[in-house]
Amino acid sequence: MKTLLFVCVENSNRSQMAEAFARMHGGDRVHAASAGSRPSGRINPKAIEAMKELGYDLTAHSSKGLEDFNGQAVDVAITMGCGDECPLVQAGRREDWQIPDPREMSPEEFRGVRDLIENKVRALLAALGVAC
Repeated sequence: MKTLLFVCVENSNRSQMAEAFARMHGGDRVHAASAGSRPSGRINPKAIEAMKELGYDLTAHSSKGLEDFNGQAVDVAITMGCGDECPLVQAGRREDWQIPDPREMSPEEFRGVRDLIENKVRALLAALGVAC
């Protein structure tokens, strides 16, 4: 089982959707989590709605801080283009995905970011040999 940690600043949009897609497409072959360097404490309603359209319930997630993962080893730590380096997270591999922050985007633009994240997660899972 591969462990994946998706990180952005607020842990309310991008990293939450990436975690969801890793769970959806990686199944029991991955353990996916997400966190933020300055978590907002909530999941953006736009992210909840965008994922609901695909049959995933983000209301079961919570916005978490990086301190919950400090010192934990993960196979891959992925930042969402927010500039966070997560130095206390022990990662075998690090990636930075340049994903725009969809927080203030229209629903159509938000869906575009959601779909970009899904494609990147699918590619990562395929590269790790754990794709469905």
